[in-house]
Amino acid sequence: MQTIFQNTLADTMYEGNVPILIYQIDYPSFETTCSSEAAEQINAVYEREARAAEEYCRTILFERAKEQAGFLPPDETSFPSYQWQITYQITYNEGCVTSLYADHYSYMGGAHGSTLRTSNTWNFKNGKRICLPTCFSMSDFDLSLQRALFQTIEEQIAKRLRTSPSSFFEDYPSLLREHFRPENFYLVPEGMMIYFQQYDIAPYASGIPEFLISPQTIQEIQENCAREKSKIYIEK
Repeated sequence: MQTIFQNTLADTMYEGNVPILIYQIDYPSFETTCSSEAAEQINAVYEREARAAEEYCRTILFERAKEQAGFLPPDETSFPSYQWQITYQITYNEGCVTSLYADHYSYMGGAHGSTLRTSNTWNFKNGKRICLPTCFSMSDFDLSLQRALFQTIEEQIAKRLRTSPSSFFEDYPSLLREHFRPENFYLVPEGMMIYFQQYDIAPYASGIPEFLISPQTIQEIQENCAREKSKIYIEK
């Protein structure tokens, strides 16, 4: 079992008396009863990523904000501060497995900011990431698994469109195949959540589309993929 601690890197950076960049980077560290060496490896990943994000804020992003603030009239002291925020959510933490996602929010002027989501599922026995095929007891992400997942997601989208007709783009079937990324998933107590980024398959107002794959659906996909592979083997 894992115990999670939150760490934060934060600052408000100024140009003169004007705050032009505000950043806050939350990231986890872990203690575990499974393998302390694995926890150290995983903690190092998040520490390294957080420090790199802070360096990006303090150098590249700060210079961009300074350049933009330079267009202000001399007597103008208000500036829509650039913002960079990373928050994380633990979604599953049982035995030697922990799953979480991180939302990277940025605002650099304009009507609204944008959010990019990343996620990881960790095996605290060996310190390695658990990939999507492993959750289906499969060695790789083959075509049969792709087809089964796309069918499940399309069925869920069709149901949502009946109650919210404008919640997805009209060409969502081709878009979800174009933008699907096997790493964009995380575990929850109810099963597995697969997600897409903002604008991938739906308008901004729809946020980050998420699709729950229940344990029953996972089992059905496993069985269907096994039958399909068996059929291919017999035909050969």
